[in-house]
Amino acid sequence: MNFIDRFKGIVPPVATPYHADGSVDTLSLKRLIRHLLDGGVHGLFLLGSTSECVLLDAKDRGRVLETALAEVNGKVPVVAGVMDAATDVCLNHARLAKSLGVDGLVVTAPYYTRTNQAETIDHFRYMHGEIGLPVVAYDIPVCVNIKLLRDTVHNLAREGLICALKDSSGDEGGFRMLIHDFKDKPHFRLFTGSEIVADTAILSGASGCVPGLANVDPHAYVRLYDAAARGDAVAARREQERLIDLFQMVFWSGSELSPGAAGVGSFKVALKHKGIFEHGHMRRPNRPIPDTVQARIKEHLMSLGLS
Repeated sequence: MNFIDRFKGIVPPVATPYHADGSVDTLSLKRLIRHLLDGGVHGLFLLGSTSECVLLDAKDRGRVLETALAEVNGKVPVVAGVMDAATDVCLNHARLAKSLGVDGLVVTAPYYTRTNQAETIDHFRYMHGEIGLPVVAYDIPVCVNIKLLRDTVHNLAREGLICALKDSSGDEGGFRMLIHDFKDKPHFRLFTGSEIVADTAILSGASGCVPGLANVDPHAYVRLYDAAARGDAVAARREQERLIDLFQMVFWSGSELSPGAAGVGSFKVALKHKGIFEHGHMRRPNRPIPDTVQARIKEHLMSLGLS
């Protein structure tokens, strides 16, 4: 079975654990990979936003990939983010990822450089042409300062530069239009990056979801996907609403932390309380979750049967 046939369903963006000194905690990462595989996930996305990829140098990116790929051992497809500010730097990340055995690449527009749509398409041409792995486009304008327009996605797909899109743009209407546009092209995969609308997206025809919250509760997202894939909207909604309740913890540090630190940090604290991560550390400049919120997250997990 080729990559695109396997690449659908729940594909969590894997969080990166750290020791107190900021080094990558490979033992905790192995536990997380086993937790996700035991949860029945259909694939893994390494070195994405939830992985804090832009805070990792090439050595640490390689360590994450090597550790995770050895633990996965071919059980599910693995894609790796190669995000950076310049195409040539992204290409170096991609060559490393390919050499270590990933199945595909996840590519955003370059950040900070303020590319336009034409330059962004060129960036994807370089990534696809020089590396030769399947490419998943990642639309996350809050981080890269440009949205992949609907026509741009069509152009990228028409040229064969991308085989899938992960939509984290927050433009649910635009994503729904893309689902409609590609409904007769089942081999082009469309994933929502939203933890809280996975049910409606999949019921509408999306290929799956890439939810950071699945680090904490992969089983529930797999149940949601299975229900939505068979058209059981009631069961899918039931799982989604429970996950929305779980997701509330990302808002509890909002007055002190940035949205990214509050979100990823809360996932890490939850993983610590579940015994998967040794610590809940973030990389600087992100602040850690306040102690009072950490205690609240522990109680929250217990109330939802996840401790």
